[in-house]
Amino acid sequence: MEQEGKYIFPWLRKRCKSTSQKEDQKMFKKFSAMVKDEKGQALAEYGLILALIAVICIIALQTLGGGVNNALTAIANAVTGA
Repeated sequence: MEQEGKYIFPWLRKRCKSTSQKEDQKMFKKFSAMVKDEKGQALAEYGLILALIAVICIIALQTLGGGVNNALTAIANAVTGA
């Protein structure tokens, strides 16, 4: 039996009864690849950007909406009064 200090996860070796250090290294590589996967993170960032753009559009429409309405009403009154 090899020394436990040579294994990456000695506690996991005891539980899973892995047969070699190579198996521990394979498991560690799979785990670190899973942690480094950023596909979900990018999707969440795009969602946050989209939500921010929607909030900005709503605020702009509420702010400018009254002014646009007043300008169109003035134009309509000028056309009908002329």
